[in-house]
Amino acid sequence: MPGKRPGNRPGDRALLTCDARPVLAGGFRLAEGPVWDAPRERLLWVDIEAGLVHEGRLRPARVEVVRRHRLPGTVGAVACAADGRLLVAGRHGLTVLLPDGTRRAGARVLAAGTPGRLNDGGCDPAGRFLVGSAALDGRRGGDVLVRLAGDGRPRVLDTDLTCSNGLAWSPDGRLMYSVDTGSGRVRVRGYGPDGRTGPRRDLLAVGDGLPDGLCADRDGNLWLAVWGAGEVRCYSPAARHLATVRVPAAYPSSAAFAGPGLDTLLISAGGPDGGLFAARPGARGAALRAWDGVSR
Repeated sequence: MPGKRPGNRPGDRALLTCDARPVLAGGFRLAEGPVWDAPRERLLWVDIEAGLVHEGRLRPARVEVVRRHRLPGTVGAVACAADGRLLVAGRHGLTVLLPDGTRRAGARVLAAGTPGRLNDGGCDPAGRFLVGSAALDGRRGGDVLVRLAGDGRPRVLDTDLTCSNGLAWSPDGRLMYSVDTGSGRVRVRGYGPDGRTGPRRDLLAVGDGLPDGLCADRDGNLWLAVWGAGEVRCYSPAARHLATVRVPAAYPSSAAFAGPGLDTLLISAGGPDGGLFAARPGARGAALRAWDGVSR
């Protein structure tokens, strides 16, 4: 359902609301992390608990699955290089999938025996891959967010998270947004071209449900999946609630703008009513930077 573009007139308090529709129903244990690979016009997403990376085509009213890659253990996130290679966050480390199906091991991020797994990830404006962890033993405050440096080794940004989740950057690349699901907060910090970060601060807190994955549009607004609330919410860079996309699934997990015009919001969701959903909220996404190809 199209709507007006959110957020742009000072003092405009009208809240846009629209509905998402199913485009690929059921069959997933935990669908997550949609990514639009524009050069190949393909949609990528993962099924975390099934250890699957999916490739699909965006059709007018559905997503068509065209290829699947199964990895041992869980799969937290996927990113795409300019040449079509895929970087996959497995349970404790990274794997590179070549277009011909060949695989090679990438960097280990979490130590062997860690009672957790890699979770959501994404590429910064320079193409460096960042990924966080999620504990599986109920512990709080010990999850990490790391970035792959030029030598391929992980550099730690945060060590105090409870389920590191969605990542996004402002259109000019100067701000980085990150989700700490366990605390219910979205945070923001300055971000330099060399990857140096400024002080981290809370941007907004979610009280009804849990913040999960997110993406940014070309106006700098954030689109946040709220797990347990059946919604994706749009917030301005000043944390003003601008729009709500209602999802016919209780557990939206992430969102990404897709399609040739980057005007279709693709939403993944977990739970028994999960799958992939689409909406046309009247915004356009910011183009994603391709992974720089460094994995070890």
